[in-house]
Amino acid sequence: MCRFWRHCGNCVSTPSGELGPGWLRRQKGHLKPSSYQPLESTWRLRVEPRWGGVSLSDIRPSAVQAWLSDLSVGDQASGIKPLSASVVIRTHQVLNAILADAVKDRLLGSNPPSGMRLPKKSRKRPLYLTHDQIAALADASGDHGIVVLLLAYTGIRWGEMAALRLRDLDMLRRRITIAESATQVGSQIYLGTTKGHKHRSVPFPSFLAPELGRACEGKSRDDLVFPNEDGDYLSRPHTESGWLDKAVAKAGIPRATPHDLRHTAASFAVSAGANVKALQRMLGHASAAMTLDIYAELFDDDLDSVAVALDVARGKGVSKSRPTGVQKAANATQK
Repeated sequence: MCRFWRHCGNCVSTPSGELGPGWLRRQKGHLKPSSYQPLESTWRLRVEPRWGGVSLSDIRPSAVQAWLSDLSVGDQASGIKPLSASVVIRTHQVLNAILADAVKDRLLGSNPPSGMRLPKKSRKRPLYLTHDQIAALADASGDHGIVVLLLAYTGIRWGEMAALRLRDLDMLRRRITIAESATQVGSQIYLGTTKGHKHRSVPFPSFLAPELGRACEGKSRDDLVFPNEDGDYLSRPHTESGWLDKAVAKAGIPRATPHDLRHTAASFAVSAGANVKALQRMLGHASAAMTLDIYAELFDDDLDSVAVALDVARGKGVSKSRPTGVQKAANATQK
């Protein structure tokens, strides 16, 4: 039997002797760098150190389950911190996918990691800032104030903002064409398609037009709207030492990230009357169901409106002369 992901004396020339690296190469062919990098680091830091020297025949479901459980709880005595549910789930996905390929290649009869009990991911409650808080944050951000306003009132992602060029702005229709994303992976920035791989048109409020106009002064239509000091793509602000965290502290508002500005844009849109479908198109979600899954709480007022509308509809549809169930009971008591 071949050694797991390593050559042995009987299979030096067999490509399947290196299942892990081979699987990674296949993922790299169709994944964006931002999606590939977490898989590569998961393999390198967690999967390979534990299973790299184990024979395929020696991998037991019980051992995999124990390993995943250990990752979730950590080891206080050894100073090993527990990993988040998302990281544990990704770690399982990498091992599971690699061994699934081994099953397809008939190197294994079944996939040991399948059917594992995994920790549940808990979704962080979105932070919604107010109009006054956004204004204070923009003022405290100095030259980056227009970036704060654009993110908070359009809901575009940071990478989509960083990739904007003058040709993407339609100042007359007040529309932004989102066609590319400058995604940061580590210290590198990669230009590619948007997260949903689709172009979309996003409206912006008229009060942003003068600020956007000033950001475009002296530039050609192919220039970046928001370049860095070197004229290249703008990097995400570093936490704690970055301009955004400094502006947050100066404005005296809850700690906010660029993605919190996207959440805020969603809340502003819903409070202005946007329905689920319009919000989905604005944010570039794959489906309205995904939008509702994230922002269902923003539509709570719609439930109240349903109850009011049902009251009105019943009032119009039921004759006033016809006694209700309560009235019938009262009449019977009087008799």
